[in-house]
Order: sequence, then structure tokens, then C-alpha cells
Amino acid sequence: MNINWKDYITINPGIMFGKAVIIGTRVPVDLILEKLSTGETMDQLLEAYPKINKEALFACLKYA
Repeated sequence: MNINWKDYITINPGIMFGKAVIIGTRVPVDLILEKLSTGETMDQLLEAYPKINKEALFACLKYA
């Protein structure tokens, strides 16, 4: 899967204090990475955050 993280992640000082977030949401990339590191699955994250798609999750991993 060839994903450009810039298509899914933005950094804007006016959104979440300039943290990297998934475009169209206020979900910070570091939150997604933390949840994945503690064992949450992609399916669980997709269910918890319905505005996020699987490509955005992979973009978070690429960004890291």
C-alpha cells in the first residue's frame, strides 16, 4: 500500500494547538499511535472513530 501521509494528515496552529491531526477531524496522530501501541486494533479504532478510514491509520504509521 503506497500512501502519502500528507494526503491524510495536517498541521494547523488553529486546530488542536498545532498537533498533527487526521484531515477533517480533530483526532491527533499521536492519540492513534498511542492506542495502536497499547494493543488496540485498527478495526477497533475504525469503530471508535467513524470519520477515519484505514488509509488514514496507515498514514499515521507512515508519519511516525
